[in-house]
Amino acid sequence: MPVNGTQTLTTNRLILRRLATSDAPAMFTNWANDPLVTKYLTWQPHQNISITKMGLKWREKQYQDPAFFDWGIVIKDTDKLIGTITVVNQDKAKKTMEIGYCLGKQWWGQGFAAEALIKVLNFLFTYTAVERIEARHDTNNPNSGKVMKKAGMAFEKILYQHGTNNNGVCDEAVYSILRTDTTASTDAV
Repeated sequence: MPVNGTQTLTTNRLILRRLATSDAPAMFTNWANDPLVTKYLTWQPHQNISITKMGLKWREKQYQDPAFFDWGIVIKDTDKLIGTITVVNQDKAKKTMEIGYCLGKQWWGQGFAAEALIKVLNFLFTYTAVERIEARHDTNNPNSGKVMKKAGMAFEKILYQHGTNNNGVCDEAVYSILRTDTTASTDAV
């Protein structure tokens, strides 16, 4: 069953929704300006809110593309925007996607990233033709790998000196999940 891009998704504790320029203050304050949060990411911490607004304007245009999948992660009970989860790469011929996520440090270690990832994996396997989804993390950031594992993704390999982030060139751990894997279930969320 095909889907038209980013749709609103809900879990027990979260709402995953499209972002808007009106989200700039929350995004900037909650994670985008934090060097600790962006340490293992490919983009620099935002020095001012205008950079955040520019990125959100770009996202708003991209939402018109039915193959663009990008969600803001919002806590249901508080309506607080705490991060993002995005399909960062797609290969339609191979039917593969790569997912990335980012969460403000105040919400680390509470299961929010895994909960969002499980929901997005299930959504993509249900509503797109993807057969394989992967995620990668700097090997110096093992907590990201724990999120992937908790979401049912399996460790595949380490790509040595393969990635770059705000620390420079890094080794990347690769995790993946296939459509045929039963661990993509969201029964718990």
